[in-house]
Amino acid sequence: MPHTLSRNVPATVIPAGHPAELKAGDEVHIVQTLGGNVTVRTDNGLFRIAREHADAIAGFALVEEMGAVAAPVEFSEAAVWSALKTCFDPEIPINIVDLGLIYDLNIEKAPSGGNRVEVKMTLTAQGCGMGPVIAEDARQKIAALPKVEDAKVYIVWDPIWTPQMISPEGRIKLGIE
Repeated sequence: MPHTLSRNVPATVIPAGHPAELKAGDEVHIVQTLGGNVTVRTDNGLFRIAREHADAIAGFALVEEMGAVAAPVEFSEAAVWSALKTCFDPEIPINIVDLGLIYDLNIEKAPSGGNRVEVKMTLTAQGCGMGPVIAEDARQKIAALPKVEDAKVYIVWDPIWTPQMISPEGRIKLGIE
């Protein structure tokens, strides 16, 4: 079902990762609404509209998926993993953890008592322009956790990602194996 944009909206071109602006009155078809962002298809291709601009899609209300709404009361490694599971590639309906993109998670106590979190992640393809967008989404969600003083997400290419890295849960969602 097509929707119309009620105002101009900043967006990101998929898969190039370049900034774009969709215009008021443009017709969009919603492809995916995971992780709080909206992937839309227009006559000009695929675009990612960030959560804070989803209200411009007339007749559409962004509904958060289960587990993405409530912030944890306390910081923990499990809370970081939960935050990462709310991040999605805008073209693939599986979170970045179950997609096998997270290679390393390191948490250190800061002298102030807060936490420093570093994540190493990869992408399904080295040429994917959405990598910085996905990494920043992950960084922001980690940084929003209680007692996180610093959050960094690095994109790495070793080892190279393969479909075998997809979790059993991800495989079920994709209908493979």
